[in-house]
Amino acid sequence: MLRTFHSLQGYNYRIWAGGALVSNIGTWMQRIAQDWLVLTVLTHDSGASVGLVMSLQFGPPIVLMPLAGMAADHFDRRRLLMVTQSAMAVLALGLGLLTLAGVVTLWQVYAFAGVLGCVSSFDAPARQTFVAELVGDEGLPNAVALNSTLFNGARLVGPAVAGLMIAAVGSGWVFVINSLSFVAVIAALAAMRTAELRRPPRAPAGPSGIAEGFRYLRGRPDLIVALTMLFLVGTYGLNFPIFISTMSVSAFHGGPDLYGVLSSCMAVGSVAGALLVAGRKRPHLVLLRVSALSFGVACALAALMPGPWSFGIVLALVGSLAQTFTTSTNSMVQLSTEPFMRGRVMAIYMGIFLGCTPLGAPLVGWVADTFGPRWALGVGAASGVAAALLATWYLQRAKRRRAGGPPAGPAGGVAEPG
Repeated sequence: MLRTFHSLQGYNYRIWAGGALVSNIGTWMQRIAQDWLVLTVLTHDSGASVGLVMSLQFGPPIVLMPLAGMAADHFDRRRLLMVTQSAMAVLALGLGLLTLAGVVTLWQVYAFAGVLGCVSSFDAPARQTFVAELVGDEGLPNAVALNSTLFNGARLVGPAVAGLMIAAVGSGWVFVINSLSFVAVIAALAAMRTAELRRPPRAPAGPSGIAEGFRYLRGRPDLIVALTMLFLVGTYGLNFPIFISTMSVSAFHGGPDLYGVLSSCMAVGSVAGALLVAGRKRPHLVLLRVSALSFGVACALAALMPGPWSFGIVLALVGSLAQTFTTSTNSMVQLSTEPFMRGRVMAIYMGIFLGCTPLGAPLVGWVADTFGPRWALGVGAASGVAAALLATWYLQRAKRRRAGGPPAGPAGGVAEPG
């Protein structure tokens, strides 16, 4: 238990966690309100439109990740985060005011989602790598898992509150509240003891640095496999807004309150999964394989559930396994990368994690609209199985190479999977 919450002993991480929790609650409230606004107010239950919003919001990291990675490695991450978090607050306020005025349109939601995606492209790698400055490499797996716990703990509160607020006063006030929630994390960043931050060596700026992350990965097949697994599961399996919203409306004929409750059910499992990972030491590829396969099986099981409450119970399991997979992948990639390259490699990670889900979102939304939401969950199930098969192939290949001779070093050949 002490190991699970070890990172909270440090002052800087403790105030960061408090600010992040408040901000994450607001973020989850906005996600629910935005999806519901598009699904039921601006369209006629269009899962494809929700998928397009996701594409615009989470797609820019694919294009901007080289610049974002260089920014995370070159600039002061704390100052960079203060800028990006402030920009996100302004965007949430703008969308809220348009919605409260009753003039918001679908194209405006698309535009806000796209700009938010561009800002998030720079925020995400800086935020992920900033954790190492708060706790050091030795505390990184624990801190990454606790960050996920905070994010998904906020999912317990945010969607349920958002569902009630949408039903009572509409989506506009939810966006305004999210704007105010960013004050907490900005204040935490301003209040940190900068002398206690463990700053890594800064990478020199230059055009060659943009492609350096990809060149680095060419010599790391273990990281390539982990990131490819993330691509498969992230593109086709982590489309939870589509899965849950379309199941709520189409399969169970519910309203925003059911959508919020089901989202919170998934959050319960996500928190449990993150806490389990927080108590572990360094993750390895075997854990990624097991969690990916289990995630696929759980998605298939969720597709078969006859009612909303049984579906909610299985969603908790889906959330736990998804969190185990993504959090373990995050820690494995960071700890396996040299500190001066971490920003660029994590930009690639975040480009996949945030950017590839929108690539699959229109397809998953089309499957939900054409064949039904249960078939869309089947796509998610297939992604987990495919990722597990890839890991199995790599581990077997690595085992054969070890049997034939000494393994290669970290910059070439096949690295140790564990």
